[in-house]
Amino acid sequence: MQYADSAVFQNQANNNTKNQRGTSVLKTLCRTLLPLMLATASVKGFTMRIEEKTTQLQDQQQVSITIYNENLALVRDLRHVPLEKGINKLAWRNVSAQIRPETALLRTPEKTSSIRMVEQNFDFDLLTPEKLLDKYLGRSVNVIYVNPATGAETVEAATVLSISGGVVLKFKDRIETGTPGRIAFPDVPGSLHDHPTLSLVLDGATPGKHELELSYLTSGLSWQADYVARLDANDSRLDLSGLVTLANHSGITYPDAHLQLVSGEVNQVTPEPPQARKMMAVVADAAEYQPVREESLSEYHLYSLSTPTTLAENQSKQITLMSATDIPVSQEFLLRGTNAYYFSRYSNLDDKLKPVVLIQFKNEGEGLGVPLPKGTIRVYQNDSRDNLQFLGEDRIDHTAKNEEVRVKLGKATDITAMRTQTDFQQLDTPSRRFTETAHQIEIHNARHEAVTIRVQEPIPGDWMMISESQPHTKSSANLVEWLVKVPTHQKTILSYRVRIKH
Repeated sequence: MQYADSAVFQNQANNNTKNQRGTSVLKTLCRTLLPLMLATASVKGFTMRIEEKTTQLQDQQQVSITIYNENLALVRDLRHVPLEKGINKLAWRNVSAQIRPETALLRTPEKTSSIRMVEQNFDFDLLTPEKLLDKYLGRSVNVIYVNPATGAETVEAATVLSISGGVVLKFKDRIETGTPGRIAFPDVPGSLHDHPTLSLVLDGATPGKHELELSYLTSGLSWQADYVARLDANDSRLDLSGLVTLANHSGITYPDAHLQLVSGEVNQVTPEPPQARKMMAVVADAAEYQPVREESLSEYHLYSLSTPTTLAENQSKQITLMSATDIPVSQEFLLRGTNAYYFSRYSNLDDKLKPVVLIQFKNEGEGLGVPLPKGTIRVYQNDSRDNLQFLGEDRIDHTAKNEEVRVKLGKATDITAMRTQTDFQQLDTPSRRFTETAHQIEIHNARHEAVTIRVQEPIPGDWMMISESQPHTKSSANLVEWLVKVPTHQKTILSYRVRIKH
């Protein structure tokens, strides 16, 4: 009997354990599904709906935006929202039309808050006449006719049969195509909004106003750096202004936004193609005002605007990034060849080559000395009549403090060069292949002052200089260069012979 009693007791214990597990699973399901069931519940044919509340721009306390280089931005929208106890359905209006809904994060800054998000839906069907008709397919609408003679209105009910290629309406005694009069709709379907809207189901609220912050990633917001430089008459000093060009094509306006800009390449799993935008900048005198503060953020650089600014929809805006005056500048003339010159014999090579004109300066000194974001730099100079003229533009990469900034302006017009291959020999052995080639570069200077040309030649393979008219510098394994001085209104000939082991 003791064993039997023990077995009965064990069976009861096992049943109790199973019941407890079943109760635990049931409680978990209730906690998960009950809010959704309560949001739209049906009891004996009676539908109980929780009224949807709407939060709009007037509830907004602050909006902060961090914009990245790759058509990507992080929006943080803080609002004071009145909520009821328990379950709440909330329509969060005025979100970006290009929001990435899967990145949305709802946060409650209040430490004591127990609000949690149960469900979210991004309603991207915006209210238009076509969308409204589409939602009323198979449903009844009112068609209003106006008597042109008396102005009296007649209302007739009709069912929307189709809107594909035109409107098809079924009346009581006929079917008509087109729109015979004004169409009146009894209401607007809940899935249509006149602005982009994020619909939320929240649980755990206490009655009263709550601080809610919605964060999400979006496309349609971008920025780029534009630099305006003014070169002095001697090509030796430079005034530089940096401008931030902001572009908003996200579908909404951001009033009094706190803006931060991230400079750097942020990895994305599915990157959006960057929008190529280009704005002509106006040359401005350098100012001492510094409206942007820079700091490090992990491997990136973060620029914070000191005052809030409004970003209107479909607007481009420029804000001063930096300014510096009297920057020392050096000018360079670069003539660069190609490794194709060294593989075979050529009867005639390039004639009247023109060297590239470059200016360079160091990112240091007053007004500089901060990381410069990549962007376009445009260079101007005053002519003899003091009229401003455009010299050229170039793109610069992210430039760290104390690094060199090199800007390509164009090609020199008063300096020309002619290249000639004077010899080519095949010096093969049973085990290796050798070639020996000789070249001559004749540089003419028609300027009123002497110039120094940097001649660079990319030589392939394992090479050795056999002879040359002036000493070279080996810049890298496959790059050799000479600094060739050319007096005014004269020419200088650079000649060299090189042996290449292939």
